Amino acid sequence: MKKGFYTIMTAQFFSSLADNALLLVAIALLRQSHAPSWHVPALVPMFALFYVLLAPVVGAFADAMPKGRVMFIANSIKVLGCLMMLGGHHPLLSYAVVGLGAAAYSPAKYGILTELLPPSQLVRANGWIEGLTIASIVLGVLLGGQMISPAVMHPLDQAFVRIGVDFALPVQASIVVMGVLYVIAAGFNLGIPRTEVPMIPLRGSVWVLITDFMRCNAWLWRDKLGQITLGTTTLFWGVSGNLRVIVFAWAAVALGYTTTQASSLVGVVAIGTAVGAVAASMLVRLPAAPKVIPLGAAMGIFLMGMVFIDSVWMAIPFLLIMGAIGGFMVVPMNALLQHRGHNLMGAGRSIAVQNFNEQACILMLGGLYALLERAGVSAYTIIVLLGATVTLVMAALGYWHHSNLRRTPGRVQRLLRIAEGGGH
Repeated sequence: MKKGFYTIMTAQFFSSLADNALLLVAIALLRQSHAPSWHVPALVPMFALFYVLLAPVVGAFADAMPKGRVMFIANSIKVLGCLMMLGGHHPLLSYAVVGLGAAAYSPAKYGILTELLPPSQLVRANGWIEGLTIASIVLGVLLGGQMISPAVMHPLDQAFVRIGVDFALPVQASIVVMGVLYVIAAGFNLGIPRTEVPMIPLRGSVWVLITDFMRCNAWLWRDKLGQITLGTTTLFWGVSGNLRVIVFAWAAVALGYTTTQASSLVGVVAIGTAVGAVAASMLVRLPAAPKVIPLGAAMGIFLMGMVFIDSVWMAIPFLLIMGAIGGFMVVPMNALLQHRGHNLMGAGRSIAVQNFNEQACILMLGGLYALLERAGVSAYTIIVLLGATVTLVMAALGYWHHSNLRRTPGRVQRLLRIAEGGGH
């Protein structure tokens, strides 16, 4: 791997670490301020909001300037979101601003991989960067869980009082730590090398960008490989994005866990996903990516199986296996999607299309979860509904791919050979 790849990984680690820790801190902030219970599941769709609203702009923005600079700007926006939380703005609004930074960050983070590395290294690079991202999720969730525990939160708050800073709520002291992590990530962003890929200047009005985005989105959905990989990653990340909050609700009902205790179980899922991601990076070649689709249906079945778990000793291996299945599935599909998108329309635009679809799924599923929570539906019922949806949709995607192979075998096989050789 080129030297710049490791700088990207380091910046991604700190930024993702703060993203995941901040979710738990925001949950604690909502509870300390006595917000309605449905505000907690609403955090995830609020984070996804700007991914959807600004999808036509952020891809073109990422392609218009060096991607290291784009990532620096994005992390600066995340710092602003932390400052808003400290200033007393509603946590849902502040977390949405952090999501705005994440929306700008993602096309540049993934897009630079296709600029910096040859196609033959994309699965490996995705495996490592997803593995590191999952590691940051594990540590971020654990860090956030500790930052909202009384053993850490109150002494940290008192430390700020001693230097003359008296926050309205003790948890706000933990938000400062999240802001520092974003600043560290921004510092590493400045060290990301500029590639030789020419910039694509922003042209025309917002309507021109929207029209261009809609064309790119339709283009990727019409592509015989793009439609399958995009459908798979959209569903995976839509479910995974909300699973963190769902695990908190499930652990409270099934195991009697607090948010801090449940954070360790979210970390278990993430560890499994990291193991599966790294294994896929070593075992699955890019043209073989569609063969992992059946694992998606298996993940849905495992998700429904959570309702039968009533002890932590059953939960840990179960969640590890479920996470590993998801990680092994998503990494090769994500790499193939990046490759097709880069060849069809450019890295930044293709990642923006991917983010739009994935975050729209997060937004839809998260909004549905918040409505069900507000209506008093049990965590068990929500888990069964979600697992059944995953199983059915993944089975449909598998059928769709096999249908493409039957109807246009030459076309699909040619696209897979292009993925093998890195051509256009």
